[in-house]
Amino acid sequence: MSLSRRQAAVAAVAAVPLAFTAGGAAQAASRRSRTLYIAGDSTAAQKYADAAPETGWGMALPFFLRDGLAVANHAVNGRSSKSFVDEGRLDVILSAIKPGDFLLVQFGHNDEKAEDPTRYTEPWSTYQRYLRMYLDGARARGARPVLATSVERRRFDATGTAVPTHGEYPAAMRALAAEEGVALLDIQALSLALWQRLGVEETKKYFNWTATEQDNTHFNPPGAIAVARLVARELLRARVLGPREVRRLEAEIPESWITWPEAAASHPRR
Repeated sequence: MSLSRRQAAVAAVAAVPLAFTAGGAAQAASRRSRTLYIAGDSTAAQKYADAAPETGWGMALPFFLRDGLAVANHAVNGRSSKSFVDEGRLDVILSAIKPGDFLLVQFGHNDEKAEDPTRYTEPWSTYQRYLRMYLDGARARGARPVLATSVERRRFDATGTAVPTHGEYPAAMRALAAEEGVALLDIQALSLALWQRLGVEETKKYFNWTATEQDNTHFNPPGAIAVARLVARELLRARVLGPREVRRLEAEIPESWITWPEAAASHPRR
């Protein structure tokens, strides 16, 4: 089901507050600022005051990017590669994206939900088919698509080993990236390794564990900052961005830099 013209307009307006410059000051007028668009799910999405301290990694990514490279975070809670398209949200991005921009795509968490036909995709068929829509749409508009495997959940076995939770979806995305010649950020593998290094107890400090909630999927500020750092490093490693376009890759980022605006309308938390 596609968004109506009015709904698409509302979605486009709603995305405006999520576009942040990575530092504030504009570059020289002779050089147009580029934008990195994020299409994804709740692990990346902007969170609002009613969800704090839950934090999407897309909220922290601008801290690692230099002036002149903006982040337009269109990630939405609960969406899969399929539902994001079916709701017209990819169309909203493609109506705004320009030559030289980037489209960073991270889906998988909700594609896995076989019980929900509005979101479920099969890794080696429909998942790849929907992802190609993002790649083809970006390329047709002169923008560069980038695929990112899904960040891992916090799950450990009885021996304290971090366990992967995304089944065949990361492998399917890796294969598609190779087939299509698209840059791949392997955030699934990198985050799994990070959770393993941190261990069972320390990882609780990175996820949305509160007095009332033990959430092993969504992040708090330290977790979002850590994952955003992985994303920025991968953007550099994959030569999507150059050394002059990233910053603070090794620097401490204060948690106080994360803020949660008031929501203009209701936003689903999952």
